[in-house]
Amino acid sequence: MVLKRIETIFDAEPGTPEGDELEKLVTWVEAYEEKHFPF
Repeated sequence: MVLKRIETIFDAEPGTPEGDELEKLVTWVEAYEEKHFPF
């Protein structure tokens, strides 16, 4: 669900509501992956 939303707003311009949402979602996914799937 989160990845689908990221896909939908992937080309959002920085500083727009969608761009801000994209930044937050990507940060959340990165943190989740680091915690649950460390290298």
